Amino acid sequence: MQKASISESVIRRLPRYYRYLSQLESQGIERTSSRELGIQLGLTASQIRQDLNCFGEFGQQGYGYNVAALRRQLKLIIGLNKSRSAIIVGAGNLGKVIAANIDFCAYGFRLTGIFDIDHNICGSEIAGFTVQHMDSLEQFCRETEPLIAVLCIPQEAAQETADILTALGVKGFWNFSHCDLDVDRCQFQVENVHLGDSLMTLSYRMPKDED
Repeated sequence: MQKASISESVIRRLPRYYRYLSQLESQGIERTSSRELGIQLGLTASQIRQDLNCFGEFGQQGYGYNVAALRRQLKLIIGLNKSRSAIIVGAGNLGKVIAANIDFCAYGFRLTGIFDIDHNICGSEIAGFTVQHMDSLEQFCRETEPLIAVLCIPQEAAQETADILTALGVKGFWNFSHCDLDVDRCQFQVENVHLGDSLMTLSYRMPKDED
């Protein structure tokens, strides 16, 4: 089945399955069931079976799922076995945290460069990379062909930067710039990360009588 035919809701549940299966495998658990997965993840057994059936037949009736085998299959489905080149644009506080704490290789990517427009930051070292000035971005992209860019820049600069990067061959964005990028979703992939949205969601879920 082609990825384009898989619903967004299913795609967003895959990392949760993979993460929990990784926990089970690290605990030495060899098999599980859709019911057990559902209890732990707050989903129905039927939903889990439907989600996994989008990609093939993985379980056996009366046995359930082999944890290690299902985890390996999800790793391939998600693309965690890849090594796609990635750059970070914006070496401020957030960019530094992402560079230093995200294991890009574990998620199918390979960090190759970090860029900023601030001359006071350029030349400094973050996570083993020397921060380069944006003036060198075009040459870097033409030489190394990064596939994705992590945007940790102000909202007002995000769209222009994205336009420049798409013209240089970047195909995907992990966007922390507090805006939704306007790109052709048929050609480019965007994951907009709005940290404030997550905090507002938590606020909504908090008991209202504690105001």
